[in-house]
Amino acid sequence: MRVAIVSETFLPKVDGIVKVACLLLDHLTARGIEVMLIAPRYGENRHYNDTPIRSLPSIAVPLYPEARLGFVTTGLFRDIAAFQPDIAHLFHPAMTGIPTMAMLKWLGVPTVASFHLDYARLASQFQVGGLRLDVARPLIDRLTRRVFNWADARLAPSQLVQRQMQHLGIRDVGLWRRGVDAAAFHPRFRSSAMRAEMSQGHPDDTLLVYVGRLSDEKQLEHIRPALQQLSNIRLALVGDGPARKRLEQYFAGLPVSFQGYLRGDRLASAYASADIFVFPSRLETFGLVVVEAMAAGLPVVAARVGGVSEVLREGITGYTFESGDTSRLAQGIRAIAADREKMRWMGRQARAFAETQSWTAIMDELIAEYERLLSKN
Repeated sequence: MRVAIVSETFLPKVDGIVKVACLLLDHLTARGIEVMLIAPRYGENRHYNDTPIRSLPSIAVPLYPEARLGFVTTGLFRDIAAFQPDIAHLFHPAMTGIPTMAMLKWLGVPTVASFHLDYARLASQFQVGGLRLDVARPLIDRLTRRVFNWADARLAPSQLVQRQMQHLGIRDVGLWRRGVDAAAFHPRFRSSAMRAEMSQGHPDDTLLVYVGRLSDEKQLEHIRPALQQLSNIRLALVGDGPARKRLEQYFAGLPVSFQGYLRGDRLASAYASADIFVFPSRLETFGLVVVEAMAAGLPVVAARVGGVSEVLREGITGYTFESGDTSRLAQGIRAIAADREKMRWMGRQARAFAETQSWTAIMDELIAEYERLLSKN
């Protein structure tokens, strides 16, 4: 089988979409499936491990310079035709994916489109000349419905997003669940040195951790009331993004450390060296970092977005709250932090759940979906 993967983003950018794309590329290669990646040019890399990258000319997104818009060319059509894919998987087709899907349709290649980013809701946090872009939400929703229904198969990352897609009028939406590498994220990576660094030399305090992009939709400022209300609580923010400077000013004078982007063993150690994972985001399609934190043995306090309600058991592996409810966020932290033995017990329950969420099984389910689609075509 030959598979073309089409993504709107890739390395060296770091986010959940890129992480899933890398995991998929690695898994397909391990299964002996030939893969080509098509993505906007972010760097000069021509390969990701054994996968050739077909980089497209790109420019930075004006309102979101971390992202890039890729432009298809006639050369891409020739490259796709030469590769002769049996199937193509498009990660939330937009500027790059839509014209690429047209090429794939012309060549008769079956297509799978997976949902990764709610562009309609994301637009509401931007404005141009005083005009908020949420006025474009109906148009974006209509375009999303048309593009996904144009694909031969459609996949959602969580049951919540599956229902939202169906509500938009997207037909026959399947599930492509998310998993975790329970060996890469594990309590054994707990480190007294990392804990001292993250807690700014106060390792005996309760240490909250957030991992992810520092951007407006993550609503990290909602953690401040808990820091002000609860004693002996500290916060470590792992990641970077456009909101970092504003957040550094917002949390000035509070026990908050900014760790920047971490990878590999240092990221695993950051998870395992904390006590509670906090996730106040208002916009997610799944929330991979929640399951990574659980694999590291942390109880979680998270907003009910994306796949959070599907992976957390209330009072057993963590607590959930409606996005924006800072009082419930603080209550969840307090309920865990007040009892160290309960905290450890909840962490063990979280780890036990994460061990059941194997990426290998989930990626094999996706390959089975490819095979099912090919059998129909």
